[in-house]
Amino acid sequence: MTAAVLSLAPVEQEVTSESEVVAPDLPWVTLVWNDPVNLMTYVTWVFESYFGYPRSKAEKLMMDVHLKGRAVVSNGPRESMERDAEALQGYGLWATFEKDS
Repeated sequence: MTAAVLSLAPVEQEVTSESEVVAPDLPWVTLVWNDPVNLMTYVTWVFESYFGYPRSKAEKLMMDVHLKGRAVVSNGPRESMERDAEALQGYGLWATFEKDS
């Protein structure tokens, strides 16, 4: 009985120059800004309805919007933050998205 010996060929790896290295995409955030139109109870309801946040978290975020002028309400990849901002605008809130700093 003869045992078969397998030989593996070395794997070649591509060498990339420093200019080809892509930095990871930083997380993005969705911001809701204070406005003179929407009631605090409505903003709380939107956060509960759209994001599924518990009332305590929704109220805390609403108070940040009211007292600080804005609040980060979600974070993640750009496409998700764009979708969240558009949805919140559909509810009549002033929402934007940007790269997290």
